[in-house]
Amino acid sequence: MSISILVNTSYLVAATLFLLGLQRMASPKTARSGIQWAGAGMLIATAATFFLPGLHNLALIAVALVLGTGLAWVSAKKVAITDMPQMVALYNGMGGGSAAAIGAVELLRFSELANRDTSHWSAQAIADLSARLPSNTVLALAVIGSAIGAVSLSGSIIAWAKLDGRLDKRVTFPGQQVFNLLVAVAMVMLGAWAAISLQPLAIISFFVVALALGVLMTLPIGGADMPVVISLYNAFTGLAVAFEGYVLGNEALIIAGMMVGAAGILLTRLMAKAMNRPISGVLFSNFGGGGQGAEISGTQKPIEAADVAAMMAFAERVVIVPGYGMAVAQAQHKIWELAQRLIERGVKVKFAIHPVAGRMPGHMNVLLAEAGVPYDLIADMDDINPEFANTDVSLVIGANDVVNPVAKTDPTSPIYGMPILDVVNSKNTIVIKRGKGTGFAGIENALFYADNTRMLYGDGAEAASALVSELKALDGGH
Repeated sequence: MSISILVNTSYLVAATLFLLGLQRMASPKTARSGIQWAGAGMLIATAATFFLPGLHNLALIAVALVLGTGLAWVSAKKVAITDMPQMVALYNGMGGGSAAAIGAVELLRFSELANRDTSHWSAQAIADLSARLPSNTVLALAVIGSAIGAVSLSGSIIAWAKLDGRLDKRVTFPGQQVFNLLVAVAMVMLGAWAAISLQPLAIISFFVVALALGVLMTLPIGGADMPVVISLYNAFTGLAVAFEGYVLGNEALIIAGMMVGAAGILLTRLMAKAMNRPISGVLFSNFGGGGQGAEISGTQKPIEAADVAAMMAFAERVVIVPGYGMAVAQAQHKIWELAQRLIERGVKVKFAIHPVAGRMPGHMNVLLAEAGVPYDLIADMDDINPEFANTDVSLVIGANDVVNPVAKTDPTSPIYGMPILDVVNSKNTIVIKRGKGTGFAGIENALFYADNTRMLYGDGAEAASALVSELKALDGGH
């Protein structure tokens, strides 16, 4: 068996493992093994690449692999569960940056070939050089992949800075969308110039503008739209990898990139639907922009943990609605302990998850899975919304914009039209909240002022712990 056949067979095995892994990720029960299968596929593909004929600088590649693996291992071990969105944003950016780097290297290599002085070359030497130059298709895909990768890199870094609190929620200026459009047009024109002329200045200018566009696209993002952005850049990264895989003639990169890109596009559509936004709005509008909405009258009414525990202990149905605040407080374990106490008393408990709760797709699912919550107790928005009217107590911990009824009632609100969890229809609502501040969208929540809502102020983990203690007291200390 030749080396080429062995490498291609390995890529086929890797692609099969990618597909099987992706299929298993569709269910929370098999998601962990799906990740392991996909990881095994990537390991096989990486190992096979070392045997490609004509591959040079193996030592440098090995060093890069060791460093990358080591850094990823350490960061994954050290990162707190609350910082998972930031890590995902950075990893998206690294993937896009890698694709852009491949494109840059290849374009500069093509530039060096195309701009050689052949005035004293023989006809055969010139013919040999011409055969080494890329086709128009390869050049076009190199430029497109580089553009997408560069935008994903810089945009993901800005998203990370926003998620990590290092940058203000929204940065806007007059004429921003027109300016962004002009920058995008400039990127396209510079990309065409780079592909046609293969001049180093054109290539460098193209990358600078592409990186700037990623920053400009992400700066105006605000509100509860961050999961959509992360999903979008995930799709960008996959597409960039697939295009650069074609440039390199690497089947594994093409397949992996296409799968990531397709999954990312599908997820972005689902996230956009959950936010009631078209994809064009995701790409070309200010996320989370808009006014502050109508003024909300009334007052927030506090309640003590003992009273909340009594309400829940003697309820028939309880729905727990987690949000980003639960992640910040790392309260998922105490919340699950609380739910278990209620279940032992015969209370029917469910967890309601909004598709864009938190700061990344599936954020709440990850937290609840880490706490050990069985998947059959977790309900998505469409399934749980009809049940709120028959729910005795809804416990909201850390969720804000995704339960705000003004999304259905106030056309002047920046979140108007966004599908929400209909917690307002519950017989009683308890909101665990650190203070009286607004959510990520920066608007007041009408649910907090409703007649049937009571506010349990305090840290999420401490409040949940207090509820567990009060339930124990009701059970005689057991």
